[in-house]
Amino acid sequence: MATEERWVGAEDVAAHLGVNKDSIYRWIEKKGLPAHRVGRLFRFKLSEVDEWIRAGGAGEACNPSTMEKKVNEENGE
Repeated sequence: MATEERWVGAEDVAAHLGVNKDSIYRWIEKKGLPAHRVGRLFRFKLSEVDEWIRAGGAGEACNPSTMEKKVNEENGE
């Protein structure tokens, strides 16, 4: 019998990705991190989270060259 992937909470996802739990909630709201609401709580499948990361879901906030480009645009360069 095949084992099914278990659902995990925001704390587990934060530990899995090595980020703060607040980042997880921000990514759900602003960047579309795949999460499933169960009552008041969010639940995740780590395989969906990993796929989202590989597809560049958190990319812009983590990409230093993008941030540098934004700063240059703001300074008129």
